[in-house]
Amino acid sequence: MEVKIIFEDKDMLVVEKPPKVPCQSDKTFDEDLISILNRPYLGLVHRLDRPVGGVMVYAKNKKANSNLSTQVSQRKLHKEYLVVVCGKPKFCEGELRDYLKKLRTVNMSKVVNKDTIGAKEAILEYKVLETKETEEYGVLSLIKIILKTGRHHQIRVQLSNGGFPIWGDNKYNKIFVKKRGWTQIALWSHMISFEHPTNKTNSTFTSLPYDEYPWNIFNL
Repeated sequence: MEVKIIFEDKDMLVVEKPPKVPCQSDKTFDEDLISILNRPYLGLVHRLDRPVGGVMVYAKNKKANSNLSTQVSQRKLHKEYLVVVCGKPKFCEGELRDYLKKLRTVNMSKVVNKDTIGAKEAILEYKVLETKETEEYGVLSLIKIILKTGRHHQIRVQLSNGGFPIWGDNKYNKIFVKKRGWTQIALWSHMISFEHPTNKTNSTFTSLPYDEYPWNIFNL
């Protein structure tokens, strides 16, 4: 499998992760991105859910890995996503704050009360970029997400709980849960920005979704 290399130097490797490919080896033993990239050292700095595609950064040495991981923990690594949702939020932009608990037995998360054991705060900002009326799915909206925290399935759970679930999400969108077969979730890692681990300059990288439905009905 060919993977698009966006940028590479001695400290880091920035790639466009293909949808459906795990970012590291997992219990399925399917081909994963680290194995495909085949470098002497690749440190996982952040994760993308297996169905999600888009820009992703790996560290190429332990020092860079430590630096970038610290930026992640201190919320200095800026991540933006593009997503197509069913429906339209009440407000054109806003912030969602919830508490999420991971349900390990079913590999899902749910919104819970903040006092629930295992609950973690989840924060994201959203902005509606465009809306379209479709024959099969009604109103679809293209939204930009700025992720403030990195919880399990965070964007998927919060948008579903907010009343505008992601197109193609067969775990959190009731329309697609009922559909037979698999559908590609319309969630894409669009931009990542951080301080270069060595030269300390601002490093920003972007990626756009594939030219396919439902992305191609919007002006990306």
